[in-house]
Amino acid sequence: MRLIGVAVVLSLSVILATLAAEAQTAGKVPQIGYLMSGPPAFWANRVEALRMGLRDLGYVEGKNITVAFRSAETADRLPEVAADLVRLNVDVIFATSSTEVEAARRATKTIPIVFATHADPVSLGHVASLARPGGNITGLSMLLTELVTKELEIMKHALPHMTRIGVLLTLTAPSHRPASDAVEAAAHKLGVQVVTVPVRTPEDLDGAFAKMARERVNGFLAVASPLTRAQRALLAELSLKHRLAGMFGSRENVEAGGLMSYAPDLVDLTRRAASYIDKILKGVKPADLPDRECEPASGLCEAVGRAESAAPFDEGEGPSRLRLEEVEYGVAP
Repeated sequence: MRLIGVAVVLSLSVILATLAAEAQTAGKVPQIGYLMSGPPAFWANRVEALRMGLRDLGYVEGKNITVAFRSAETADRLPEVAADLVRLNVDVIFATSSTEVEAARRATKTIPIVFATHADPVSLGHVASLARPGGNITGLSMLLTELVTKELEIMKHALPHMTRIGVLLTLTAPSHRPASDAVEAAAHKLGVQVVTVPVRTPEDLDGAFAKMARERVNGFLAVASPLTRAQRALLAELSLKHRLAGMFGSRENVEAGGLMSYAPDLVDLTRRAASYIDKILKGVKPADLPDRECEPASGLCEAVGRAESAAPFDEGEGPSRLRLEEVEYGVAP
């Protein structure tokens, strides 16, 4: 009789412990790990865009979702910061571009990773295919190799006498190799010589512009990366200092004083990426969530220019004033 009583007590203890664990799990607030490259202040609009997307889906930060923000001042520190998010055991890591995704991928093979502005997830091996990503990574992407080709075409239209162009490549961005190859191929067709200028840190930018000035390029194309977006004010300042017209891969660069850009709406892509996070938190596996790609031909990219900023720039040959008002801007065909 005594043994039966002990058995009943043990059974009740197991049941109560199970119920308590289930209640704790049910009451657990999901946590997103937001991985950033560069100072957090530079990404304020992206952070707000993700928050807006989450709010639209019914998430209230601090109530039914939390966000752990982690930033690395330089790309070299991203692996360490990504590992910190893994130690926190977040439910999803939001790593917007290929630079952050690569660090997160190296840190975990199990925690879902969502991107919003990936340059080329298939070519870089971050997903198996757009339709069936496989693994733990998915999100929204833009085919950078096609974007840089279009950027160069627009710049040639704006600077018809351009024969030499500097190309700023961020070596810490995994996408820099395919982007470089695409620019070289497009430049050859347009009869333009490319002067490649690689950079790794903000400290390299001053020397990069000095080199382009020595090489007497007619303008430059800054291949989009976390570095070129985070250092948008410095890039605008250096382009004015050296009188070099610049093409950028982000509207934010133009808003900071850059001359022109051609890109998808990166802020809107960040907002839309919240839907991937929502589906994953509801139980859908990243491997089963097809990636979406924004291509130049999709009509979702836009060219932006600053006609009022054109006067200080010089093409070298032809008119010294760049007449941006003659370039067709707006939604891409």
